[in-house]
Amino acid sequence: MKHEHTPSPQPAAYDTEGRPLYYHPPEVADPVPATSLVTAKPEAYDGHNFDPRLRAQYANEPKFVHAKRELEPTVPEVSEALKRKHEESKRLYPFLNLSEGEFVMMRIRRHPIGWMIPALVTGFVIIVLTVLFFLLPDMYANAVPGSALLDISQGAMAGILLILMLIAVLVGSVALWVYWKNQFFLTNESVIQEIQHSLFSRHEQTVSLGSIEDASFKQNGIIAHIFGYGLMRLSTEGEETTYRFNFVENPKEQVATVNNAVEAFKNGRPVGVEFLDS
Repeated sequence: MKHEHTPSPQPAAYDTEGRPLYYHPPEVADPVPATSLVTAKPEAYDGHNFDPRLRAQYANEPKFVHAKRELEPTVPEVSEALKRKHEESKRLYPFLNLSEGEFVMMRIRRHPIGWMIPALVTGFVIIVLTVLFFLLPDMYANAVPGSALLDISQGAMAGILLILMLIAVLVGSVALWVYWKNQFFLTNESVIQEIQHSLFSRHEQTVSLGSIEDASFKQNGIIAHIFGYGLMRLSTEGEETTYRFNFVENPKEQVATVNNAVEAFKNGRPVGVEFLDS
C-alpha cells in the first residue's frame, strides 16, 4: 500500500533551547449569513402583515437584490373591466398621467363654501360701481362749480366705471376658476393633487399609495361642522412630506376611502375592486 507523504510544516522560529516553534493561525468562525431588513418578515398584527416604516429605515442595502428584473419582462394581463375603467378615466381626465391599468376611483373637489368670499366681494364691488354709474347724471347736475368731478366729462367717467366693472368681473371669475381647478384624485395606484396657484401658475403632485404613511382630516369651527367641510392631510414616508387639501367636502368619508385603498395596496390586496363594476 502506498502512503502519501504529508510534508512537515516548517518551524517559524526556535526558542532559547533550540526547540522549533510553529505558527498556528487562529480558527475562523463560520460567517453569519446576512439577512435583509427589508425582505425579512416583520411581526404580524391583526389586519396587517407589513410595516411600511422598514423601507424608510433600512432601504440602503447595496448588497441585497430584492427583486430581479428580467431583460424582457412579461406584460401582466389586464382584465376587460380594468381596461374599460382605464379608458374611461383617460377620456374624462386626459390631463392626468395614468399608467396602463390605472383608473380614477375618486375625484375630490373643494366645497362650494370656499368661493363665497371672492363671490361676495366681487358682487359688492359690482353693485357699488353700478349704483355710481346710474347716479352720474345727478352727481354732475348737483356738482359745485370748480370741483374735481367736473374736470372729467360725464361720458369719460361713465367709461371709467364700466371698465372698473369689467375688471371686477374678470378678477372675480379668475379667482373662482383658480379655486375650482384645485382637485384631488385617488386612483388604484396613487393619489394625484392638481394645485392651481394663479392663472398661469400650477403644479401636480403624485404619490404612490405605498408611500403614504398616514391620512387624516381636521374640522375646526362650528361653520365647518355645519356645512361639512374640512382639511385633508396626507403624510408620506422618508422625508416626512405632508400634503394638504383644504375645503374638502365630507372629509371623514373621503379620508376613509383613501385609508382603505392604502391598506389594500400595502397588504397586496386588489385596490378598487368595488369600482370596477360601477
